[in-house]
Amino acid sequence: MAEEVLITSPGKITSQLTSSLLSVAFLTSFGSSMLYGYNLAVVNSPAGYIKDFYNNTVVSRNGTGLNGEALTLMYSLTVSVFAIGGLIGSLMVGILVTKFGRKGTIVNSTVLVFIAGSLMGFSRISGSPEMVIFGRFITGIHSGISLSVVPMYLGEIAPKKVRGFLGLMPSIFICIGVFSAQLLGLHELLGKEEHWPLFLSLVVVPTFVQLMLLPWFPESPRYLLIEKHNVHATITALKWYRAKCNIQAEIEEMQEEQRSLSSVDTVSVWQLLLDPTVRWQVLSVVIINIGMQLSGIDAIWFYTNDIFENAGIPAPEIPYTTVGTGAIEIIAGLIGCFTIERLGRRPLIIGGFGVMGICCAGITLSLILQTHVHFMKYVSVGCVVGIIAGFCIGPAGVPFLITAELFKQSYRPAAYTVGGSLNWMSNFTIGFIFPFLQMSAGSYCYLVFSSVCLAVAVYVFFVIPETKNKTFVEISQMFATKEAVVESQALTQPDQLKLKKMNGYGTLENGSLELDSSFSCP
Repeated sequence: MAEEVLITSPGKITSQLTSSLLSVAFLTSFGSSMLYGYNLAVVNSPAGYIKDFYNNTVVSRNGTGLNGEALTLMYSLTVSVFAIGGLIGSLMVGILVTKFGRKGTIVNSTVLVFIAGSLMGFSRISGSPEMVIFGRFITGIHSGISLSVVPMYLGEIAPKKVRGFLGLMPSIFICIGVFSAQLLGLHELLGKEEHWPLFLSLVVVPTFVQLMLLPWFPESPRYLLIEKHNVHATITALKWYRAKCNIQAEIEEMQEEQRSLSSVDTVSVWQLLLDPTVRWQVLSVVIINIGMQLSGIDAIWFYTNDIFENAGIPAPEIPYTTVGTGAIEIIAGLIGCFTIERLGRRPLIIGGFGVMGICCAGITLSLILQTHVHFMKYVSVGCVVGIIAGFCIGPAGVPFLITAELFKQSYRPAAYTVGGSLNWMSNFTIGFIFPFLQMSAGSYCYLVFSSVCLAVAVYVFFVIPETKNKTFVEISQMFATKEAVVESQALTQPDQLKLKKMNGYGTLENGSLELDSSFSCP
């Protein structure tokens, strides 16, 4: 019995950031999330060298080279195959986190990075473009897994008062990954032709650090209690992650969530989509994850050099301008991370998408007018910076955090599978079609992104409530429909949590929960 083994002092749940929490947030973000940002931008600066390698290899094999369109298609495949791998990885999340746990999935998936790094690192020596493409595909699988599992893990180990702060740590490291790729891509560092295989394979370094240290930390306490029913392991994990052994109230909050579930078995994606009680949560996850990618941010990251070239920036200055935007990404990410617990989730995501929408429209306007007004080329660069800053402040990390917050334990893996798969499908679509969209629509292509950003901001404003400082059970209640809702499944078992009639966005009519008094800890 949990009550018999817990010895605690009275008081509130400790909400301080401990060294263990910060260490886990750093290791998971550094060794997994950062690789996503790095791989988004790493193919930007060596694009010419990679195309030359592809063309020269085809010449050596067939005696004739590739035409411009075929070469563009092959390079676009190299860029976008990363997203195909990400889609496959995201579809595996539900199975992996149920079988191996949150931390176990992160640790076991590191083998993919070492395989991918080896393929890309030895591709030129082997004269094989296929190794580059396949290596990008495998890194995509790893990123598809980690992009969902890392925020899930951090969201479950964090106290509710710092859940937003820890939840945005991965987005900061995504920005650091992008900045690292931009910085290392300078000609003075790894931007020379002979260095591009090493440049692509550096992903193994942070993963090695993570693999050496992360296994020493505990699994998610929620996973251990709700899914594995291991009370003693849960208590041990909480003692690692909390400043004091004041964990009784937190155990009770987890048990409250456990009682509110009709089943502790993990819900499948199909069951999630058919469940009317989480319809608005699912719709919200779909919209913010699709909007995150169709906002055009990946087009900006993949093709920054081309955008700056079209804007009239001199070619020798483009790499340094790009590195400058990377530094702004990190600053914006830090602003979001340190203000989310004060401002909440809604202001960051609404403001971020709003700024991106305005700046996307600004790029179109500046590119149209730059032939007549000289300074407009600098306006377009400013708009690119605004898009990146707006994205990193909120939309870069808040969608993954919200996905964790909107669902209770048994629904969460399926929700991440849905959100992650849509995220990666949108990522692939943008990465593959943007060069052709840019050729056909010219500067007007950014108006599409502007419309998407503004539409998502409006949806969040009217539909998604604030989740700051709320438990997962409270957030689920907030998403109840305006009609009377009774969880009939919960009433079939006497030890289930009984919910009263919902009012509006989910305040309980009498503002209380009825708990069966006969309940005892597992």
